[in-house]
This record gives sequence, structure tokens and C-alpha cells, in this order.
Amino acid sequence: MTLPAHRGRGSLSGWDPFRELEDLRNRMDRLVQATFSGRDLPEAGAAETWAPPADVEETEDAYLMELELPGVDKDRITVEVGDGELDVHGEIEERERTGVLRRQTRHVGRFDYRMSLPPSVDTEHITAELTNGVLTLRVPKAEKAKPHRIEITG
Repeated sequence: MTLPAHRGRGSLSGWDPFRELEDLRNRMDRLVQATFSGRDLPEAGAAETWAPPADVEETEDAYLMELELPGVDKDRITVEVGDGELDVHGEIEERERTGVLRRQTRHVGRFDYRMSLPPSVDTEHITAELTNGVLTLRVPKAEKAKPHRIEITG
């Protein structure tokens, strides 16, 4: 039986199988994001762009998106809409530490969340609110044309 590689982590007692799974998940996320966005994969060691966890809910009159951005100031977040796509991006800076960081699972660096919008939305009235580390976006649906009778002439 072959043991997993520990990439400079010292003895087997320092091996963390959950960290290995997290590394694999991060690499797969980068691969999928690069595949569907048309961008190249970031080079090893380069700063990665990540997407925050998000929920998207459709109600009768709007689409609601909630993105988890704990500790991010609203001035560090940009929300843009154009070409049928909603884009939320910004950056979470690494905070200065005085002790030894033993484990880090929270994301830092640039983040980018993109979502294609259906054609039946009112992009002029999108609202964004940041409360307790959750960015809530409300994308209203466009007013549907009311059915009406068409007169036949001739």
C-alpha cells in the first residue's frame, strides 16, 4: 500500500487528510472556473481568485442572491451588471498576525462571483445590502406584459 505524499509536512503524524481534500477541492474549483470562464489556469503560487459561497433564490417577483463575505467592508466590494451578467468582486486582505498561524481555512485575496441573468430582469433596479457579513442582492423581474385582445382589421 502506498501512503499519500505529504509535501514537506514532516512525519506522518503531521499529515492532515482533510487538508489534502481541501487542496484537491481548491484545485478542482480552479480547473472548473477556468474551463467555463475561458480564462487560463493561474500558475502555481500565483494569487488565486475564488468565489464566495452563495445561495440564489427565485421568488415571484425577484431573484435573491446571498453571498458570504465575513469581515469585508462594503467599500471593498464592487457589484456590476452588464451583458446579461451580474459580477461581484473585491478583495479580502490578509490581516497582520503576531503569533504563528497553525491553520488557515478562510479565504483571503481577490474574489469574483459571476452569474448569468435571465433576459426578463430589471437591471436598473438591482439593490445590494451588506449585513452581518452577508451581501444580499435583489434582482427584480421585469413587469410582464398584461394579456390584451388584438383587434383584427380588414
